Amino acid sequence: MLVLFLDESGDHSLSKIDPQYPIFVLGGCVFDYDYYKAIVENLVKQFKEKLFGRTDLIIHTADISRNKEGFERLKDPVFRKRFYEEINRLMEELDYKVIACVIKKDKHLLKYGLEAKDPYLLSLDIVVERFIFMLRENNTKGIIVAESRNDVLDNQLELAFLNLKIRGTYYISGTEIKRQVTNFTIKSKDENIAGLQIADLVVSPVGRFVLGKEIHQDFKIIERKFRRDNLGNYMGYGLVILPRNK
Repeated sequence: MLVLFLDESGDHSLSKIDPQYPIFVLGGCVFDYDYYKAIVENLVKQFKEKLFGRTDLIIHTADISRNKEGFERLKDPVFRKRFYEEINRLMEELDYKVIACVIKKDKHLLKYGLEAKDPYLLSLDIVVERFIFMLRENNTKGIIVAESRNDVLDNQLELAFLNLKIRGTYYISGTEIKRQVTNFTIKSKDENIAGLQIADLVVSPVGRFVLGKEIHQDFKIIERKFRRDNLGNYMGYGLVILPRNK
């Protein structure tokens, strides 16, 4: 069995588009479920214990960048350097695949106008599609764990996935989604789920890459983890960027 942990980066709204970050990223990491339970959870706990002396800390990119919620020690340049070396080592060592969809909101709105689909729902279609492809390739079933946002958005997400199981996507029937994905759950960040914290570390570097920002070690690691075709290509397989260039 495979498990997909989902997180997001950016605002999915089309009514307000930040010119500094005009994209929405939905993506995550896919683990073998037994490997995740036996290895990943322990390695993430060990990482926290080693650097912070506690395991209840929630790895969250926004808190890391702002040196808060337990990450105050990152103000120390020496500790900060060690932290990034260790977290990059962890991300490199773990065995997972990355699938992500990035919506360029300004171009999406320009192309489709009033008919533009909500970026979260559009990217959910794409990511679930790629996850189903992976389940086919591995001849197994899967579960999806998404990070909670708020009650209203969580309800919308549950309805969106229910709709996916009914109508399917362009390439996948609703029947197959229902058969292959045996569980879809939404979990709070406060539940300290290792997989969601790994997913959190994935989506922001992907966003920076699509925006053409300077490439750091974190994205170089993630790039090696993307789902790929038989020729090693990940564009369109592990990473989908919409709208597509003509």
